Formats: sequence, C-alpha cells, structure tokens
Amino acid sequence: MAEELKMITTWSQAVCEMRLGAGRQEGGSRKVTLTVGGEETLPFLFKEGALPHTPLIAVEIFDVPQDDEPEALRRDLRGISKDPVTWAKAMVEDIGADLVCVKLAGIHPDGANTSAGQAVNLVTKILGAVDRPLIVLGCGEAGRDNEVLPLVSEATKGERLLFGDAVQENYKTLTAACIADGHNIIAESPIDVNIAKQLNILISDLGMPLDRIIINPTIGALGYGLEYAYSIMERARNAALSGDRMLAMPFICFVGQESWRAKEAKVPASESPAWGDQRERGIMWEVVTAMSCLQAGADILTMRHPQAIKIVKSEIQELMKKAQS
Repeated sequence: MAEELKMITTWSQAVCEMRLGAGRQEGGSRKVTLTVGGEETLPFLFKEGALPHTPLIAVEIFDVPQDDEPEALRRDLRGISKDPVTWAKAMVEDIGADLVCVKLAGIHPDGANTSAGQAVNLVTKILGAVDRPLIVLGCGEAGRDNEVLPLVSEATKGERLLFGDAVQENYKTLTAACIADGHNIIAESPIDVNIAKQLNILISDLGMPLDRIIINPTIGALGYGLEYAYSIMERARNAALSGDRMLAMPFICFVGQESWRAKEAKVPASESPAWGDQRERGIMWEVVTAMSCLQAGADILTMRHPQAIKIVKSEIQELMKKAQS
C-alpha cells in the first residue's frame, strides 16, 4: 500500500470545463446539455484525481453525399445518409451518439457550392430534430467558411454550439462570430504543442474565454502517425495539469475522418484477401483509433460508423465504472 501511494501524482491544475448546448432557461432550445473537461489527472487514473465528465461521442454527418466513402461505410448508412436530418436523428436515437457534428462540405466552391442559406436552413432543421448540442464545421476553404459560418452562428445564437475549425492563419472571423453569439470554438493545430498554445493565446486575446476553447490536435489514424499524435496530446495534457493555462483545454479528435481514409479501412478484400473482410476491418480501425485517443486524453470523439460508435460507447461506460469502484 505504501508503495502504491508513492506512485500517485498530484497535479497543480485542472483542465477547463466546457459546457455544450444551452437550455431554454439560458436562451437556447436544448433539452440535453453536456459538459466536457475538468480532469484533475491523466486519463482514467481515478485514484490520482477527479475525472468528472464522461468522454463524449459525436456522430459526423455531411450536408451532401461524399463520393470517396468506402463501400462498407456507404452500404451501412445507405438507408439514412441521403437526408442529413434523418441521419442525425437516427444516430442519436438509435445508436446513442451524444452529439451531432455537421460537416458543411457542400459549401466548398469547388464542390456542390451550396448557398449560405442552405447551410443555415440545414443546421436549424437538425437543431429542431435532435435535442443534443451540435458541432458545426466548415468546408476548409477559408474564404467560404468566413462567409458562411458567421451566418450559421448568428442564426443559432444562444444555443452554445461548437464551431470549427479556427486555425492560426484564419481564426479572427470565426472567433468574433462565436464570441458575439455565445458559441464555443475549435482551435486546430497541426500536431504541434507550441502552435496549439499560440493559437489558444491568439483566440483568447480577442476576448474568447478559455473555457469556450477546445483543442483539435489533428490526430492520425492507426498506422498513420497515431503514435506521434498520442505523444503530442500526452505532452499537452501534462503541461496543462502542471499549470499551463493556455493548454488547459479539452481535446476533440476527428477519429472517423482519419480512420476511414486509411487504406487499411478502404481497400476491399478482393484486392487484399489476407486483410480479411473490409467492413469488419474498417470498423475495428475506427474503434482502435478511438480507444487510443481516449487513453491520450480525448474528451470528444467524432465518429462515423454506427457499430464503431456502439463498441466505443460501451467501452467508455466500462472505463468510467471504475470511477465509482
């Protein structure tokens, strides 16, 4: 027992808590509001400090069909993915996703080039269809995101959604919109602790409270830099718990996005028979990536496949049971 006590670490600071979603009494419409962060120690080391909030899973859905999705993923989502509202509702009610992450890929000028009005209409429809907080992402083209996301932010004012991604080269417009409309923001950094810290400083200097910033450390999937991403998250979380306020934010990891573009998840069994069934392989690629991110400190996982979400959600529940044991 004495040896065990000597191994327990006491940290000087906790991770910021971020509240997601606002109820009617707060000016929003969410029946379910959520909180992430607040960790006083490293992941699942319950004897060292409080881990007050269960990690969350957000299902990632798209406003327009994606041509590059693996056949197994497309086939398993065929009945719902053509309508983003139906997709979001089914994944929350039937699969148990905690949040909905809406990717506005269609607004890209080189893609479907859907209008800002269509984006606003879709997000508000999804808000009406589900009772959970939303994550809203742009298309990744700076000019278009700066045009559309502030309009979506204004249309959902008071709902305390999570908007992204703010990057070092393009953060001011989205930050200003989120501050004005009471939303949270995702700060994306390219697997670099120093850039993550600098971006958090820049965003907070504009007036964004630290408890409304979440870090996207830009992970890789299993086999594609996952070890490096893990080490970056580990370094950032150690710095946060040791007293660095500018790194003391929760993490969001885009697991589905990274996992399903890995060749091991996409290549059909006909091309690589030794790899086994492509559907099962893709699901497990997403599961293993998600579980690794959890052990590195992820607070929100965005995922795609329904079965992968069910498996990881069950594992999270088992891990969190130890907090009460």
